[in-house]
Amino acid sequence: MKSAGPLGLQEKEKGGVFFLHGEDAFRKEEEARALVNWHLDPGTKEFNYDPLRGSEVTVDNLASILATPPMMAEWRVVVLREVEALSSSPRAREALLKVAKSPPPGLALILTAMIPKGSKAKFYGDLKRFARSVEYPEVGPNDVPGWVVEWAANRHGREITEEASRALCAGVGTNLGVLAQEVEKLTNLVEDGAPIGIEAVQAAGTQIPTEDRWVWMDRVGRREFGDALAGLSVLSAQGESGVALTIGLANHLIRLALARAGGSSLLESSLPPHQKWLVPRLLQQAKRWSQEELEEAILGLRRVDRLLKSSGIPGENILEEWLLGLMAGQGAGG
Repeated sequence: MKSAGPLGLQEKEKGGVFFLHGEDAFRKEEEARALVNWHLDPGTKEFNYDPLRGSEVTVDNLASILATPPMMAEWRVVVLREVEALSSSPRAREALLKVAKSPPPGLALILTAMIPKGSKAKFYGDLKRFARSVEYPEVGPNDVPGWVVEWAANRHGREITEEASRALCAGVGTNLGVLAQEVEKLTNLVEDGAPIGIEAVQAAGTQIPTEDRWVWMDRVGRREFGDALAGLSVLSAQGESGVALTIGLANHLIRLALARAGGSSLLESSLPPHQKWLVPRLLQQAKRWSQEELEEAILGLRRVDRLLKSSGIPGENILEEWLLGLMAGQGAGG
């Protein structure tokens, strides 16, 4: 099965060193598993597969394993997780970079790491330079429904509707591993060739919240402030935090501002691949705002963010005040 890796690592030559890094553990593991299966035959896998952790392996043991040739097969695969645990050891860094610069024949070394935020260590830069490197940043809550649509298409060859994807994420959360399992269940529930709709999500037993955070943000984007105000209390009762909603709204309105400023081309260039399908909707919403109104709304969200972090006022109340301000401005302009 083809990997969902963004750079299509499996379409390149086998062997050598692969460096998978970033905050998204699920996608790193999926790519590592796919690379293992790509290199190894099940019949000889037990002789040629070494899973290691940087927090557990010694430098001498690591060097010995990396120097071991394949047995009765073309490739030997070593997966070294938690590479960051070895970053403080000069000998470990030297051993890994030596292999990255000049991989021995028959070896596929797969490194996974969570690079510390703000790190400018030369070690990580060298790994990115000499290995085949892919970064897996965390998929933010607002991007998860798009990821589900992409995952269903790439992994299972199935279409899941936008409405169903959003309902699934609202019901089970934004953990990619859990969502991948739920998508697989849905592909087995819905007959081949038919799109996976919200009815299938409901039939699978997913508890869909009364208020959908993504639908709610679209209401704000359409300037349906009264409906958004009514839905805000429901979202709060469902456990949505004021901080998460504020971040989501800011991201949404910034995209509308880009659409106003540069049209579809600028908007599309700013979106990740799994969000391109949002362009028509965001363009329609952007037409309902002036650039000045969007700038004022975004500045208002900056104030909301400061209050959320510095005051004891409930997030729902602060966002409610922001929405009421937008409603008042709408009334004055109308």
